Amino acid sequence: MRIAIDIRRVGDYGVGTYIRNVVNQLALQDAANAYLLIGARKHYEEFSSLPRNFSLLEYNRDPAQMRIGLRLPFLLRSHNVDVFHVPWFQPLALFPCPVVITVHDLTTLLYSKTRAPAMRAAQLYFARRALEQARRVLAVSHAAKRELERAFQIPEERIEVIYNALDERFTREPLPADADRILERHAVSHPYVLYAGNIKPQKNLVRLIEAFAVAKAELGAFAELDKLKLLVIGDELAEHPDLRRAVVRTRMREEVRFLGFVPHAVLRAFYSRARAFLFPSLYEGFGLPPLEAMAHGTPVLTSNVSSLPEVFGDAALLVNPENVFDIARGIRQILTEEVLRQTLITRGYELVQKYSWKRAAEKVLGVYASVVNGKK
Repeated sequence: MRIAIDIRRVGDYGVGTYIRNVVNQLALQDAANAYLLIGARKHYEEFSSLPRNFSLLEYNRDPAQMRIGLRLPFLLRSHNVDVFHVPWFQPLALFPCPVVITVHDLTTLLYSKTRAPAMRAAQLYFARRALEQARRVLAVSHAAKRELERAFQIPEERIEVIYNALDERFTREPLPADADRILERHAVSHPYVLYAGNIKPQKNLVRLIEAFAVAKAELGAFAELDKLKLLVIGDELAEHPDLRRAVVRTRMREEVRFLGFVPHAVLRAFYSRARAFLFPSLYEGFGLPPLEAMAHGTPVLTSNVSSLPEVFGDAALLVNPENVFDIARGIRQILTEEVLRQTLITRGYELVQKYSWKRAAEKVLGVYASVVNGKK
């Protein structure tokens, strides 16, 4: 087979993790098929050393543009591509080969900041058109599959569930030996709970801040938690005035810190030293950050909705993300109940082993073969 994979978002968080790990695993497993990676030279260089059956097919158009144009279909035709894998939701053109799409979630449709009816209608139109054209749709959880079936009436047999896994960088690279000094350089000297990830409406950070304020007021009997902080790693605070207002309203200006984006090694240091990882999201297709925290021995609190109970089960403390007081109760429990903490840490380590990019890539390769062989 000649397999094309769009890699133009390999530098992104989440989608980039998926692209990088799937491609690297295919490179380890498959020497028989030819792979054309679609993107620019900078995208191709994001990968480990790739074998000779992998090559770059240069295509520089911004993946955020809604129009595909004619050049990409021409490139696929001229290189006799048998199957084209689009690893995220994007508009499709009339391609000369079968297409496989990976859908991570429906965030852009369910939680889009766009309020203009015409733009929302266009997003839905292009999403529906892309899914109708795709020969097979890969969903990262059964919850995501059910949403696709419900929202777009996609037949169940056209959707394949293939779970994500821990980014290989967390298993390949050792934890920074100077983790404590990294925290000192960021002026972090007190115990803290951590959120890391994108800062979007569905991440529920306003309620998290409110719940932290409630829990903080009720932790007075625990002297070691007197100076507890909430650290948020993600976008800069200036981009999110609603979070600034929440901090002011709850009188948590000295207790909540926004660190913006940090390098990978720095993120690992923060994961490893956190008292708990808090992820009360309203909606996730899979949810990689809690898995990353578990790999560092950090107990996780997350939501009892969307894909999160499916993905994390009893390895995380589940709370109602729409109830500030339930989130606060969970924060108190995960910080003060030692038996619960140790149970979650042990189960977290075990859960990390359950998910595998090796198995994911094997399943993806099986989908390619079934599509090329004409199986529905």
